[in-house]
Amino acid sequence: MGNRERNRFRKILHLDLDAFFCAVEEKLDPQLRRKAFAVGGSPEGRGVVTSCSYAARRLGIRSAMPMIKALHIFPQLLVVKSHYEEYSKSSQRVMEILRNLTPLVEQISIDEAFLDVSDLSKPSREIAVELQKKIFSELGLPCSIGVASNKLLAKIATNLGKSKYMGLSFPMAISEVPAGEEAKLLAPLPINQMWGIGPKMEESLHKKGIHTIGEIVRTPVDYLVKDYGKFGYILAEHARGIDARPVEEEEGIKSVSNEITFFEDLDDEKKIIATIQNLAIKIGYRLRKRGLSGFTIRIKIRWPNFETHTRQLTLTQPTNQDSLINNASRQLFYQIWKKGQKVRLIGVGVSQITQYFQQLSLLDKSYEKERKLLEAVDDLHHRFGQNVIYRGSAEQKAENKKIISYQ
Repeated sequence: MGNRERNRFRKILHLDLDAFFCAVEEKLDPQLRRKAFAVGGSPEGRGVVTSCSYAARRLGIRSAMPMIKALHIFPQLLVVKSHYEEYSKSSQRVMEILRNLTPLVEQISIDEAFLDVSDLSKPSREIAVELQKKIFSELGLPCSIGVASNKLLAKIATNLGKSKYMGLSFPMAISEVPAGEEAKLLAPLPINQMWGIGPKMEESLHKKGIHTIGEIVRTPVDYLVKDYGKFGYILAEHARGIDARPVEEEEGIKSVSNEITFFEDLDDEKKIIATIQNLAIKIGYRLRKRGLSGFTIRIKIRWPNFETHTRQLTLTQPTNQDSLINNASRQLFYQIWKKGQKVRLIGVGVSQITQYFQQLSLLDKSYEKERKLLEAVDDLHHRFGQNVIYRGSAEQKAENKKIISYQ
């Protein structure tokens, strides 16, 4: 199963609050609704348009435009002073709603965020509709949502949905990229629709005769890597709709997790246990790299019919040790799995994150030995990459490479 095939089992939402500053200003002053107005600095100085209503956008006014130019385009334009404190409060309330839905929320700006709702049983689009209604009914704020199998496609879906709107109010669009239709959607789009392609990169690709995302796909990967290094490879993957980046909050991290979808549904106990160990090692490394530990260990199992089960247990003190995460995960696994039962996906996570501290068991010689070994292994991983060293038997290493792939 390739990356695109595996990605279709993820459910990612990209939420963008529609003309956010303007929406907040309309709540403060309902008389602004459906009128052409701009939020920003005074035209008498060097003020610029911070945001503008959709009625103003239809007249050709855009964000970052000098306010004096905006008034030249439309002299009757209403200029509204910014209320940043109100914007911040509204943003916090929106993010609170998102985090009540799922802990996997990555806020990328005051009015924009990604959500991973793969664990929720409802279809992605249904989740998006309910979320949009909730934010509007509780906060009076409109938003548009992109639905896809990864972050790249979800953001593109949002942009495409909003771009079709020609009204005076707010788009409140919900756009979905169905699994299997990624290439069809991306191919005709101009390259600047793809995340990571700025004006300079766009100009460089245009010089090579590449104007659409489909033309990137038709360009040999070696050719892109030769000209753009590592980014050339990323460019080739993104053009094909492949994006394995997780939704992960960088500040105030609530959990660290990894999951694996098997190439084929698996019932081999040894291979499954080896997979759990491999996940625990990766999570432990990520925690130590950030100086973090966690109290709660969680495991997720998905059967071939996509039925998903989770279990978790909370430790008396936080850990970032591979062995403790592995042992707890195995214990939880056996609470769910019965011998011979086929497994489609395994996930391991650590939550209730806290700053790392020396555990009481430091006095235990086995703990100290483990700690020193992990420090040495982490150093090798940092210098030479994750695949430089494995813990476990040679048979496990070979099987891990054959049967699993990371999302």
